[in-house]
Amino acid sequence: MRRKLKTKKPLSPDNVYDSTKVAKFINYIMIGGKKNTARKIVYDALEIIKEKEAKDKPVEVFDNALKNVGPTMEVRSRRIGGAAYQVPREVRPERRMALAMRWIIEIAKKGKGKPMANRLADELLLANKNEGEAVKKRENVHKMADANKAFAHFSW
Repeated sequence: MRRKLKTKKPLSPDNVYDSTKVAKFINYIMIGGKKNTARKIVYDALEIIKEKEAKDKPVEVFDNALKNVGPTMEVRSRRIGGAAYQVPREVRPERRMALAMRWIIEIAKKGKGKPMANRLADELLLANKNEGEAVKKRENVHKMADANKAFAHFSW
């Protein structure tokens, strides 16, 4: 018998931009429970975006960047008859957003020499224009899924 699905506690929107996505992003950036530091990084990055892209609202740029980075298909390993196959699967919307946030943060953390807020703002601006490393990562995931289309019938 299956276990009852856990109900997720709704996340309250952040104070400045009144967006649940920004609040979730802050939680992803947070390390060791230091939420104020994470807030400062995200809000500074959004301020930098506001300065560089005067015509767009920073939250619109942020949302568009997440939409551009989020993958629609991915491959999952499936063992059948002693062989492991990479089976392409569609990505659920929650996972799509989580992966997009994770990839953007991961790439911003890699870049050295500049403050985290600047690196994050740069990556968000590039992702907004459908450029940058996070978008390349999404394209690689899509290529993998496309290359393994022959194993789609193993989907579960």
